[in-house]
Amino acid sequence: MTITLFHVSDLHFGAEDKAALAWFADAVAHEKPDAVICTGDITQRGTVAEFAAAERWLAGLGVPVSVEPGNHDMPYYSEMTERLRRPYARFEAFRANVYSRAVHREIDLPGVTLVPLRTITPAQWRLNWSKGYVARRALADALAALHGVSGLRLVACHHPLVGAKMLGSGMTRGGKAALAALAAAGVDAVLTGHVHDPFDITREAGGHPIRMIGAGTLSARLRRTAPSYNRLEWSDAGLTVLAEYLR
Repeated sequence: MTITLFHVSDLHFGAEDKAALAWFADAVAHEKPDAVICTGDITQRGTVAEFAAAERWLAGLGVPVSVEPGNHDMPYYSEMTERLRRPYARFEAFRANVYSRAVHREIDLPGVTLVPLRTITPAQWRLNWSKGYVARRALADALAALHGVSGLRLVACHHPLVGAKMLGSGMTRGGKAALAALAAAGVDAVLTGHVHDPFDITREAGGHPIRMIGAGTLSARLRRTAPSYNRLEWSDAGLTVLAEYLR
């Protein structure tokens, strides 16, 4: 038995690439993956209208969908009061609507565990608030959800937990310790976005190997590569990952 997952990120509704979104939706319709995992930056500025457009599109895919928030999915800096008081309210309302409208709700596949790890924060003690941050409580919740599970163990978050040359600049605070803890807990791979270019790297963390898998973007905010998504296939042979690019 093979389980197929499509991993997508950084849709950036408000700065989306309509051709790339149509290409991805067509791939889902034709290939019917078991689920779609989206690792954040659903919107460009976190507006209600952008979330509504993203909701319609994701719910219309017709397969189980899991979504995590990115740094763009909080109210923008011009809405600082709401950003600090209710930073995740719009995203949580959006996620609830996606799950209620979709054919299925959260991902529930035999032999596959997907655990969220929040790496965003409304404010932090450095100038660039877009960079990642792993709070102790967020990591503790992820580790608790992983306790006692077997099969394919995936963690989904927005920011890469540690850097590498192709991942752009900046480090997720608390990311190195989080990666080591997840590796020790038996996590097979951490799925992320944020950098808009796909990657698949195996790192040693805390004496254990763990894969870091990043998805590209389906937005107009391109960096080094064309719009893309990752195809993950899990079988007795293990986990394979292939980045699919819009030609």
